[in-house]
Amino acid sequence: MEEGRKLPVVIVAGIHADARRQVVDRLLHSVPGSVALHHDLAGAVDGTVRRLVRDASGDISRDDTPLVNDCACCALREDLVPELVRLAGSGLTRLAVVELWDSVEPKAMAEVVAAHAGERLILTNVITAVDPALVLPCLANGDDLAEVGLAAAPTDQRTVGDTWARQLEYAPVLALVDSDEADDEDHALLAQLHPTALRVQTGSGDLSQVAFAGFDVEAAAAAQHPACALLPQEADEAGVATLVWHRSRPFHPERLYQALEDLCCAAARSRGRFWLADRPDTLLAWDAAGGALCVESAGPWLASLPDAAWDMVPPMRRAAAALDWHPDHGDCCQHLVFTSPGLDRDGLEGLLDSCLLTDAEYTAGRDAWKHLPAAFDSLLDAG
Repeated sequence: MEEGRKLPVVIVAGIHADARRQVVDRLLHSVPGSVALHHDLAGAVDGTVRRLVRDASGDISRDDTPLVNDCACCALREDLVPELVRLAGSGLTRLAVVELWDSVEPKAMAEVVAAHAGERLILTNVITAVDPALVLPCLANGDDLAEVGLAAAPTDQRTVGDTWARQLEYAPVLALVDSDEADDEDHALLAQLHPTALRVQTGSGDLSQVAFAGFDVEAAAAAQHPACALLPQEADEAGVATLVWHRSRPFHPERLYQALEDLCCAAARSRGRFWLADRPDTLLAWDAAGGALCVESAGPWLASLPDAAWDMVPPMRRAAAALDWHPDHGDCCQHLVFTSPGLDRDGLEGLLDSCLLTDAEYTAGRDAWKHLPAAFDSLLDAG
């Protein structure tokens, strides 16, 4: 490697282990001088993480690294960057391929690499490996990662479905492996879940080119943030539909809470932002997959901030707020997106609309809204 040249680093993620290995193998064979690093967290319950370094010809080294704070992902973070810097220093590696373990999410690792890049490293892309036939089964899987042996820490409370959804939606490139079992519905679901992604066939596409394409960590994080997420658009193809539900009136907290189970099960994937009448200043995030829902605060709506604070808000957030702006309550809104095979659009839209404030409740105003049943306190104020 020439003096002063940074080592390109590409991250390959995905819960589909066989697909992920195919993608990594393709990169190693198509980019001469590339090396792959993989931290196997399967043995973390016994206190160790195994690091495997290999190239196109086979294994270079296998070493164990101890856990850090009883957290396999912490051990990965502590060990990964020094290994990448070592490779950069050798001057012999053209591309470092970081193959993440099954349940490790690419966002966290991309930010670790970018934060420690310094003079020696540059993150050039993030790829999620996909077996199209497994997209729906993984998305619909509500099992805890711990139940299927994929937890990255003793305190890991994620599910298979929500972990897979984030792996899929974060990466700008989806590398698809050949699958005889995949049909038009599978490909339509994939396209609707992440319509802006570049989809590349591993067997015939040029992965070497996309590996060096470039990656913006801040833009990727903004695209996932509930306040300005690049959510899917309306679609209907091959039996798969996406409903975009956008309203300006707040939810009645008790009616929405009572409808949560039906709403969670109405689609394979739903996400977005919403507001409750009894918490009018709080932007709430909705994230559901596999029948499991995560609801949490994502900070204040911009309309609730003083003008002086707007200069501190990222441009992408201000642009998203401007698109939703309402003359009476600013950017406060409902923007939820539901994607699924066999989606009951009319039934879902009717159920959501029934959870909004009625005309009389809305007209009563914010002072009255604060006295509505605080049905979401148990979800939002836990801990």
